[in-house]
Amino acid sequence: MNAWFLTAGTTAGAVAAVHVIAGGRDVVRPLLEGNLPDEPRRVLHAVWHMVTADLILAAAVLIWLALGDRPGGETIAWLLAAHFVAYSGVFLALSLATNWSRPLLRLPQWMLLLPVAMLSAAGAA
Repeated sequence: MNAWFLTAGTTAGAVAAVHVIAGGRDVVRPLLEGNLPDEPRRVLHAVWHMVTADLILAAAVLIWLALGDRPGGETIAWLLAAHFVAYSGVFLALSLATNWSRPLLRLPQWMLLLPVAMLSAAGAA
């Protein structure tokens, strides 16, 4: 068993849960109740659900990798690590592009996503 992958998968599962619970309350509800035109609102709602599916699938794959020696497992893990680095980078870039005080804490998603990348990379190394 690869403990790094198991920890990465468990962390990704926790990130998915935070996404569903906190994101549903703090992002999706205000989005759906907002004044955006219907089409962009529905597209953003769909994208939120796509990210939910993505996080759950990534967690499942990492746990699957942890439970056995899988052909190509390291490659899959490196791709997932890059995937989570990219997600983190998007949130960091968007946070730093604002004029907010303490911008890294206003959009803290990168703090949840980056550990999954690091744990996946550690397991693949």
